[in-house]
Amino acid sequence: MKKSLAIVISLCILTTALCAGAPKIKLTDAWKAKIKKIAPAKPTAKPEKQRNVLLFSLSPGYKHWAIPHTAAVVEILAEKTGAFKVTASNDVQMFTPENLKKFDAVILNNTCSRGPTRNIFVDALGKDKKAEVLALEKSLIEFVKNGGGLTAIHGAIVFLNNSPEFSELLGGSFDFHPAQQEVTLKIVEPDHPLVKAFGGKSFVHVDEPYLFNKAYAKKNFRPLLEMDTSLLKCGKAQKKVASDIRYTAWIKPYGKGRVFYCSPTHNAQSFEKPELLQFLLDGIQYTLGDLKCDDTPKKAPKKK
Repeated sequence: MKKSLAIVISLCILTTALCAGAPKIKLTDAWKAKIKKIAPAKPTAKPEKQRNVLLFSLSPGYKHWAIPHTAAVVEILAEKTGAFKVTASNDVQMFTPENLKKFDAVILNNTCSRGPTRNIFVDALGKDKKAEVLALEKSLIEFVKNGGGLTAIHGAIVFLNNSPEFSELLGGSFDFHPAQQEVTLKIVEPDHPLVKAFGGKSFVHVDEPYLFNKAYAKKNFRPLLEMDTSLLKCGKAQKKVASDIRYTAWIKPYGKGRVFYCSPTHNAQSFEKPELLQFLLDGIQYTLGDLKCDDTPKKAPKKK
């Protein structure tokens, strides 16, 4: 009896911990050393030339605690593999055409804008700078359309959340997410080069199960990872969440450019799994144009 009670209490504690999310951890030299040790030793694809990437981590809205950890991961991947060089900046003026032409790709690291405007350029410059705000949005969209790459990590989907054109570019906009919990990600196409890191196996971690709207309804992208919604605990939203295919990572061409969206991860602990590091590297290399693969949009099957 006592043993059964202990098991029940343990399960309750575990469930509460998962719903609360993974505990925050400090970004230390020891943690970075751990990531560097398990990170890929070389790029999957040999760069065709020196690649330069803008890493942008400004978050005027919700500030994910793992923003500095995610930036460190990107910098470690760049340094260890030599696949690209990183310029880190939180200055929105980096999105002018003159500055963007210095880069092959942009990485948006949890760049959450504030509501209700949901426009990071408005957050940085003010509502009275409408012309400048529109110019910067157009500059980024044209950068990708003309051959640049864009990687958006987790909360970065909120960057220009109310922009219809940016939603089309990225493949969707943020809608909502249930409480943090253990999320099981299934591989959509086990033979696709960009999911080779997972070896055909599901990836399980504690995360915010992001749900999307606007352009996402079209699913005009090549899906990579899908949430097993049958395992999610979503309260009253359970039926709504499970009523559609819920992808969490995808790639897509946009004009002459390439886009990679990676919803994982809210918590830095997920990066302690080498398969996610490899996946992130491969996605970035895709946006740079070095890792060639089939990015033809694939229509989602109907939900059974």
